[in-house]
Amino acid sequence: MNCSISGEVPDEPVVSKSGLLFEKRLIECHISDYGKCPVTGETLTMEDLVPIKTSKIVKPRPVQAASIPGMLGMFQIEWDGLMLSNFALEKQLHTAREELSHALYQHDAACRVIARLKKERDEARSLLAQAERQIPMSTFTAVPENGSTLSNGKRASEDEELGPDGKKLRPGISSKIIEELTDCNAALSQQRKRRQISSSLALVDAVERYTQLYSYPLHRTNKPGILSVDIHNSKDIIATGGVDTNAVLFDRTSGEILSTLSGHSKKVTSVRFVADGELVVTGSADKTVRVWQGSDSGNYDCRHVLKDHTAEVQAVTVHATNNYFVTASLDSTWCFYDIASGACLAQVSDTTNSDGYTSAAFHPDGLILGTGTSGAVVKIWDVKSQANVARFDGHIGAVNAISFSENGYFLATAAQDGVKLWDLRKLKNFRTFSPYDEDTPTQSVDFDHSGSYLAIGGSDIRVYQVANVKSEWNCIKVLPDLSGTGKVSSVKFGPDAKYLAVGSMDRNLRIFGLPGEDSVMES
Repeated sequence: MNCSISGEVPDEPVVSKSGLLFEKRLIECHISDYGKCPVTGETLTMEDLVPIKTSKIVKPRPVQAASIPGMLGMFQIEWDGLMLSNFALEKQLHTAREELSHALYQHDAACRVIARLKKERDEARSLLAQAERQIPMSTFTAVPENGSTLSNGKRASEDEELGPDGKKLRPGISSKIIEELTDCNAALSQQRKRRQISSSLALVDAVERYTQLYSYPLHRTNKPGILSVDIHNSKDIIATGGVDTNAVLFDRTSGEILSTLSGHSKKVTSVRFVADGELVVTGSADKTVRVWQGSDSGNYDCRHVLKDHTAEVQAVTVHATNNYFVTASLDSTWCFYDIASGACLAQVSDTTNSDGYTSAAFHPDGLILGTGTSGAVVKIWDVKSQANVARFDGHIGAVNAISFSENGYFLATAAQDGVKLWDLRKLKNFRTFSPYDEDTPTQSVDFDHSGSYLAIGGSDIRVYQVANVKSEWNCIKVLPDLSGTGKVSSVKFGPDAKYLAVGSMDRNLRIFGLPGEDSVMES
């Protein structure tokens, strides 16, 4: 019998479990490479081979090898076969080269077409955005007698447009709304007095071991940069606002993008969740604010487009009632909105100063609003009366971010010269962090929800353990900016400070946390 591989009589015959005969050295070599029978494809191991004892086989000499002319004839036949095989291989190689050249040409042509279409699409979008901004207001205000005009997507009567001073008239914050804000303040203040630190809060030694867990490319590569990050704690959903004019909603647990909010014509400077996450508010450098509402399909539709500002909108902050929000702009005003109607109830400006607003945040109790200006000043406002009740000087450069501690006493502000901590009870600065050189501004600052940790972002990410006014605030962890840009633009603590979401001036959202802890949170 002959070997099932070579077709010749084997010197050391073996039989497989499938009953096939092989030359031992050939089948062993095949098993070591593939681990299965070359004929049947079944799994095969060395132990499945059974050697067969046979007498020594003496192979007869071919007749042609009995003489020199016969051997020369054999060699000539083998040479001719070799030449024919070589010619066939060269022909196949030539055909493969032609096919590859054709495929590369088609790929290059397709890339050129795609690039041209993308350029035409971007130009069309730009022209559309310019047309929307240049449409004269008369298009909207020219309506029949006793008609109504369209303002922010809602109908309003003509006599609400302008006041004697030429500015838009606002209905103001009514006594009913003030009562609602006051009741919310009282309830939250009582809760704060009884609150206890969660037992599941990340411990200091855990924070000290934080490292990068994931990096997710959420935004476009041609306009990289994440300028704002917000987290919906109960759903563990992260929202990011990018330079590419989009806001992205990302499910951290599944690692999937839930929705991309497209509509702004310039970079999205601020993004915030409302209530149960079904509403999202975005502010943009295109001077508009958009309110997005989730649908049953999982997408978010634009519910309101608010055009009350005349310069870039730099910050959005949502009130604790989840019924109102405030926007701050470089036009030196901040606006108080009703979320349900999208109506601007009040637009407040400081007559003593014309510096634009670069950041804003509500106090946890909701009756105080903090704003940072391009003129290095932090202003504290009474929401009920819209009066400026305090101002903090001392920063250098624009105040890029502010964050109130959950304890209600501390305010952290970030600017070109670092981070300053303010005691709201005594209205004074009690500590300053200057972690970077004078050319590196601190772009972001965030207290975790328990008020136990403070994170700041500049050329890296630093986490401090919160103490009291007199005690030292220790830096317990320094995390590098792995984007390579040296510009951390936003930092945000996750639930129970189990992780940090970081946005930098590249397209990636980075998650820092304790290895192994992430799987525990997901379960």
